[in-house]
Amino acid sequence: MMQNAEIQTDSEAETANFAAGLAGQVKPGDILLLHGTLGSGKTVFARALIRALNGNPEAEVPSPTFTLVQTYDTPLGDLWHFDLYRLEKEAEIYELGWEEALSGGIAVVEWPERLGKLLPPSRLDIRLAPVKNKPGSRLIQVKKVG
Repeated sequence: MMQNAEIQTDSEAETANFAAGLAGQVKPGDILLLHGTLGSGKTVFARALIRALNGNPEAEVPSPTFTLVQTYDTPLGDLWHFDLYRLEKEAEIYELGWEEALSGGIAVVEWPERLGKLLPPSRLDIRLAPVKNKPGSRLIQVKKVG
């Protein structure tokens, strides 16, 4: 898995390409936490990563904003895509299959700060931020923790 990296992408397509490239390094048991403000590109990143892991660039990958979690059967095993924006209490994560996701699946988590003290000690933190005065550009920082 990628250790630490920082890249600037200059379009949504470049952000998606970076995520697809990262997918080639993902393995069962990995937890990817996507940090960023509203509109920073977390869902674009997650969608491209999931499509790459499924080997289908046209796969329908809806945002789990309202369902809080979507699961996918990939060649590497189950992938769990969490969007915790509407999570009110960190313990509610258990109702969404959190323990099952962490037992050998791949977890992609948007709004991971909602996990509070349940933040996994071993993870890949991915931070996405808009680049000032460059619409469509993103600064993406990847850091392996634990």
